[in-house]
Amino acid sequence: MSRFTGKRVLITGGTSGMGLAGARRVTAEGGKVIVTGLNEARIEVARRELPEGSVVLRNDAADPNAVGPLAEAADEGGGIDALWLNAGYAALGTPEEVDADAFDRMMAANVRGPMLQLAALSRHLKSGASVVVTSSSSTYEGAAATGLYAATKGAIVAMARSWASALAPRGIRVNVLVPGPIDTNFRHFLPDEAREGFERFVIDQVPLGRAGTPEEAAAVALFLLSEDASYVTGSQYAVDGGLVMY
Repeated sequence: MSRFTGKRVLITGGTSGMGLAGARRVTAEGGKVIVTGLNEARIEVARRELPEGSVVLRNDAADPNAVGPLAEAADEGGGIDALWLNAGYAALGTPEEVDADAFDRMMAANVRGPMLQLAALSRHLKSGASVVVTSSSSTYEGAAATGLYAATKGAIVAMARSWASALAPRGIRVNVLVPGPIDTNFRHFLPDEAREGFERFVIDQVPLGRAGTPEEAAAVALFLLSEDASYVTGSQYAVDGGLVMY
C-alpha cells in the first residue's frame, strides 16, 4: 500500500504507543511525518526508529506557547496533508479527589492543547486534508474514577464535530478515534498492582476478551487520515473490542 506517498502527516503524541505505530506505518506507505512527544527517552527512540526525513519534536500540548514551533514545523515543508491530534494524558480520581490544580492540568493538556493546536495549524492544512482527534472509550464507560479524564475526552468529541462543519468548505475532514484498552501505555499512570487489577476489570468486559494493540488502533486512525475515508467526516470510530458498542 502507498496511501501516503507524497504526503506529510503531523502526529502529536507520536513518540510512543498508537502515535508511533501510526508514524511507522505512514512512512512505510511512502509518507513523511512530523511527530511530537514530551518524554526525552521516547523522543530518542522515535528518532532512532523513524526513517531519515522524519521530524521529531519535543512539544508540550499543555503549553500554549508550544503551538508556535509546531506551526513552524508544519509550514517549513509547505503545509501538511493530515493531522492526528493524539497527545494527552490520563489520571484516575474519585469526584472528591478532583481539585482545581488537577482540573487545570488535565484540561490544559487534553482540551486546550488540541484546541490551540488546531487553531494554529488550520492555515497549514492543505485543501482536502484530514484531521483525526483521539478521544477514549472512557467517555462512554461511566467508570467511577475517570470523571475528569472522561470529561476531557468528551470535550474532544464535541470539538471535532464543530471542526468538521467549520472545515468542510475547504474539503477538510475531521473524525474521532475512540480507543478502548490498548496494551501499550495502557493505564500507565497507575501503580503496577492497581494497573493490573484495573486492566483485568476492564478487559473482562471486552467482548473480544483482550486488549488491543497500538497497531490496531493506528490502522483505524490512518484509514481516517487517508483518501480511503474521503466521504467520512464528523464521525467516531471505536477501536475497543466491543467495550462500549455505542
